[in-house]
Amino acid sequence: MEIRGERECTECERRWSYYDTGSVACPDCGSMRSVGLDEDRALHTTTPAEFDLTEARAAWDDRPRDEAVDVVKAACREFVRGNGFVHAGDLVELDGRRIAARELANAVDVVGRTQSFDDESAVEYYLLSLLQGTDAGDRPDASEVPESMRAARGLATAAVVERYRRDVRDWLEATDRDLAPAATDVLTGLESHQKRMQALQGDVDPHDADALYEAARGLNAYLRDGDEDAVVTATERLRRLRD
Repeated sequence: MEIRGERECTECERRWSYYDTGSVACPDCGSMRSVGLDEDRALHTTTPAEFDLTEARAAWDDRPRDEAVDVVKAACREFVRGNGFVHAGDLVELDGRRIAARELANAVDVVGRTQSFDDESAVEYYLLSLLQGTDAGDRPDASEVPESMRAARGLATAAVVERYRRDVRDWLEATDRDLAPAATDVLTGLESHQKRMQALQGDVDPHDADALYEAARGLNAYLRDGDEDAVVTATERLRRLRD
């Protein structure tokens, strides 16, 4: 939504940025009575959120598996819920924590619904790797994703790309910008492959999922920084996915 970022509390006159806090409540007195001071509104789709999986890692070690699954999923979903890709009118980086958090939430959900795996040791290693690295934006390499966890990776990728595409279109409209033909083709290609991935319930080669995510990152580098090489590379990634 488009909002005025700078606010002033009508009770204590404290000023703060909604873009930084994600709240209309005064950070000093807690009053909900405030007014926007900016003359213009800016598109803003992301909410600041801390992401620390320390408690989730402890739960995975110490609590029954069903309880641990709920703790991990809750931590991940709380983080990604408000994390869009436009901050105060500007596109932000595709933070690796977003996609890793979605993948981890998907992966533990599969564990919670599955009695046993043929690749049990590989699944355990993969999950532990995600638990250790997700809040830093680190994920296992595509070659390390077990067969039974392909969907977790694919659906996470599709969800991030879908949210990113929606925010980009809103950002283009809000800023009254036109895309170059190559960038338009990439945005269209992202939608096509995202929908295909969702139709397959995420069950695609993890390397293909990563290629789609990297194509989105390439488009973002072009839109944010004018990196024309990045959009060319993104086009090539999508072409290989079609092939």
